Amino acid sequence: MAAKDPVIITEKGEMRNWSRKIRSQGKTVGLVPTMGYLHQGHLSLIQEAHKHSQLIVVSIYVNPGQFSPSEDLSTYPSDFHGDILKLKSVLGGVDAVFCPKNLYDYSNNSKQKNKNENENCASDGGGWVVSCVEEKGSGHETWVRIERLEKGLCGKSRPVFFRGVATIVTKLFNIVEPDVAVFGKKDYQQWRIIQRMVRDLDFAIEIVGSEVIRDSDGLALSSRNVHLSPEEREKALSISRSLVSAKSAAEEGQVKCGELKDLAVKTITQAGGRIDYAEIVEQESLEAVEEIKSPVVFCIAAWFGKQHQSMGGNGI
Repeated sequence: MAAKDPVIITEKGEMRNWSRKIRSQGKTVGLVPTMGYLHQGHLSLIQEAHKHSQLIVVSIYVNPGQFSPSEDLSTYPSDFHGDILKLKSVLGGVDAVFCPKNLYDYSNNSKQKNKNENENCASDGGGWVVSCVEEKGSGHETWVRIERLEKGLCGKSRPVFFRGVATIVTKLFNIVEPDVAVFGKKDYQQWRIIQRMVRDLDFAIEIVGSEVIRDSDGLALSSRNVHLSPEEREKALSISRSLVSAKSAAEEGQVKCGELKDLAVKTITQAGGRIDYAEIVEQESLEAVEEIKSPVVFCIAAWFGKQHQSMGGNGI
């Protein structure tokens, strides 16, 4: 079968019109939001989207609203030409690629910069924290918050992250108007947050969670893995090893979460990792549990060198 050439769309109005035309024909649209530098994990999301919708849109947009100025926005990997080639290789193909330049550029009404803009930024409890959007003074001041689910796990060390994610996903939903959107369970907290947002705000969109895809050595696929040195990559495998050990221990009757977490933390720190968090939580509420009495998820994130590695969707 010949590779399908997706239509490349950069403007919001054009994207919205394309989607509305497709849906007016009685066809369903699936959206796979990405930040580009695609890998097999992303392609698996597209394959999952084909199971739930007739036409597929992939968005490629590195969202400054989820990065603080001290994070790696400027070094986030990018390869648009390579991404398009990969999208053409997917069985069933991709129908449209939405790759806007700046979704926080409001042209005429962005010229006036509020000198007190940062007074309305996210707080980490000890001081004001801004995203790269606010730092640049775009004039954007509306943010979507999932107040409880965003606080723990990744939200503890990245206070602007999930409001940035929720806001950009809301914008993408309003632009693309999909019937279905697919997210990876590797970013488990993000998937649950988007599910809750869609429920609470009555979006008429089905949210599908797709299972974690790992490389041949067991490392969960991530665009940022390109920044890992061979030594750091080997050390990062301790996360998946610790999760496998914890799952085996739980299946053998260990239900005390403190002991399971201690085992995982020991494995990762001995490998040279610096723990961000290691929590066993209830699957939907993301509330920490002390003893396993029902299905839970073990969420872990750690630093290896300058690279943050998370594995947030390992069920126990």
